[in-house]
Amino acid sequence: MLSVKNIEVMNLNNAIRGARNPMNSWDRSDSYFDENGNFVLGENDLSLAVRLRRAGSDHRKFLRQVFVTVDITAPLYWWKEYDTYKVGTVANSTSTMHKITSAPFDISHFSTDKMDAETLEKMQGVIDYLEMLRQKFIQTKDKQYWYDIIQFLPSSYEQMRTCTMNYENLIGIFFARKNHKLDEWHRFCEFVESLPYSRELIICEDN
Repeated sequence: MLSVKNIEVMNLNNAIRGARNPMNSWDRSDSYFDENGNFVLGENDLSLAVRLRRAGSDHRKFLRQVFVTVDITAPLYWWKEYDTYKVGTVANSTSTMHKITSAPFDISHFSTDKMDAETLEKMQGVIDYLEMLRQKFIQTKDKQYWYDIIQFLPSSYEQMRTCTMNYENLIGIFFARKNHKLDEWHRFCEFVESLPYSRELIICEDN
């Protein structure tokens, strides 16, 4: 499973202003902030943004200045794939090294939504064993138990990271992963589709 929260898109106003710098066309800008403080692209600015988006990466540099911050909770097996996207992305994660023994292990801490009944039963046995190791570590402070936990921890264990990326990053990620076999990537692509002007500036669909 993958979940997202605390989504924030920043700097679109400055990015579109910069997009007009090469042609000194600032007088044609018609974007504004609405009564709720949301930035709205005017017809002229949106038309320019779409043309630059379609023209290719050399022309759409302004998309690198549109930043997205989001809290993503996902299993370790998904993060392993996400970590291939290092250029222009930053993430701060909850610490497996420091906090793995701070709370009891529970099945809600793992992605098990695709498991059948037999596998789920086996998984509960793994979680029970991890909790036994955690209790022994708390009681003895013996690092051996901590290592047992770290090396035995299933890749379905869920971790939360606060991620920052930009619209240019998301173009690459979206088209590379939108047909991936993992449902978590489909959920991530749904998150991308929900962003302001995603259809025009990331997915680049026609009206």
